[in-house]
Amino acid sequence: MIADYKFKLATARISLQLCLLGLLVGALASGLIVLFQLAVAGLQHLVLIQSGDFTELPLAMRAGLPILGAGIIYLLVSRTKTAYRRMGIAYVIHRVKCHYGRISLTSGVGQFIHAVVALACGFSVGKEGPAVHIGATAATMMSKRWALPDNTMRILSSCGIAAGIAAIFNTPLAGVIFVLEVVLRDYKIHYFLPIMLAAITGAIIYRTVFGDIHVYSHLELVRLPLDQYPTLIMFGLVLGIVAALFNHALLQVTQRASTLNLATRFGIAGLATAVIAVLVPGAMGSEHGAVSLAHSADATILGLLVLLSAKILATIAAIGFGIPGGLIGPLYGMGALLGAMVALILSPMLPQLQEYQGIYAAIGMTAMMGVCLNAPMASLLALVELTNDASLILPYLLVTLPGFLLAHEGLGARAIFLRQLDIMGLEYRVPPLEQALQKTGVLALMDRDIVLARPGLADDELLALLKSVEHHRLLRGTEEGQELITLHADFTDDSNSALKREALPGLPERATLAEVYQLLEPKRGGAVYIYMDNPNTPVGLITWSMLYRFFRGGEI
Repeated sequence: MIADYKFKLATARISLQLCLLGLLVGALASGLIVLFQLAVAGLQHLVLIQSGDFTELPLAMRAGLPILGAGIIYLLVSRTKTAYRRMGIAYVIHRVKCHYGRISLTSGVGQFIHAVVALACGFSVGKEGPAVHIGATAATMMSKRWALPDNTMRILSSCGIAAGIAAIFNTPLAGVIFVLEVVLRDYKIHYFLPIMLAAITGAIIYRTVFGDIHVYSHLELVRLPLDQYPTLIMFGLVLGIVAALFNHALLQVTQRASTLNLATRFGIAGLATAVIAVLVPGAMGSEHGAVSLAHSADATILGLLVLLSAKILATIAAIGFGIPGGLIGPLYGMGALLGAMVALILSPMLPQLQEYQGIYAAIGMTAMMGVCLNAPMASLLALVELTNDASLILPYLLVTLPGFLLAHEGLGARAIFLRQLDIMGLEYRVPPLEQALQKTGVLALMDRDIVLARPGLADDELLALLKSVEHHRLLRGTEEGQELITLHADFTDDSNSALKREALPGLPERATLAEVYQLLEPKRGGAVYIYMDNPNTPVGLITWSMLYRFFRGGEI
């Protein structure tokens, strides 16, 4: 029998069961993310004096690490089936949109190992991409354990993603908004509560292991006076130009790299990173080195420009050629460097601006993410949570809004993740009606009052049985599945029988109404039977008229 809680989960409504599942997924996902962070820190500890700082390494080791890392990742990826090679946030968006967020355990384990190697070997990638992928994998594991409906799976996948981001940056609210703004691109209250619970769980586990630390709360940020606000708009325009150029360059490289074989792609990524590491050691790793220099009183315009250029090239080389890892961390580094550089360039004309270098760097850090990833709200909340300073909200908006408009409306920049999906040939567009129907499982609508007829019954016995059932319809098993037996509307067919037999397609109990619609919409009629374990165990029936009344009645 189908458990009662599955019928509640199949509806597009909030429930205690859904919230509890969100909490459990958050705990599992954040636990895996903590292991991931410890693995990265452990490997870096073997070669680095300070975690994330590659500048103290000897020249030969700086050059050798990326090449070694690229070789290891190639050996691992080349022995993996093609279906499991795609990774990162763009791939997770595709799975959430078109496959309810289901990600195989093989893919999740591969993302874990490959990203640990990439981060330990100094590639310019972030931790949040693997965190999103691993979080969605944790949700899939939980969903399979209890055979949950697909509409619930999508919510739980979002819970895993939010918990992963919260467990990486200690930013639970930014994790929630990132899911709603970038991944789901939708808001429903029955989404928000379990996702919020998962993100809170991720943040609590992070704080339990690493302490209640806001990553950049130690930065000394002097509050910007009102008369300095016009310069923020100028900074925003500069940031919009740089963001648009970076988007265009990264996507161009990604598109051209997609035609190369694995060995060539990883070879170029390793060699390019090695060359950059020799010339500009600070460009290695994620964002911490760049952010530190951006807030340093000893920073010079030339030093910031060199590191910014090297960071952009290193990130394009890593992400563009397929090294597993995230993009948000490097964007933080680029934005911080750009902000500090703008402050120093303007300081001869506005001498008092130099003391606000830290604010420009902090705002640029997340504004760059917001403009490049089409995530202005998530990046705003990330800024507040990372710095533990809400006074930055208005200055942030004055930078991000003009930058966003210039980059996307003026210079034609596009959201990186969606463009990456176009390049990979992966779909993410779902028709609005189907998208709405995906939120409800078949268990919520199906007619459970069905009568099963034994095979071998004569027509007169079937006719007598039909007359006694409420809806005058029977299901009978066949070699192909199930057939629907109803009373004939007329006697114009060759059989001249009062019985009408119709072979029915079947769907598992975890399916959503979107699959029902796809099967019945071409004929705008007929029915689908729902089965529990296999096609020979029907548990319910959904007709076109039932489905039509559902969406015409405003239930979606």
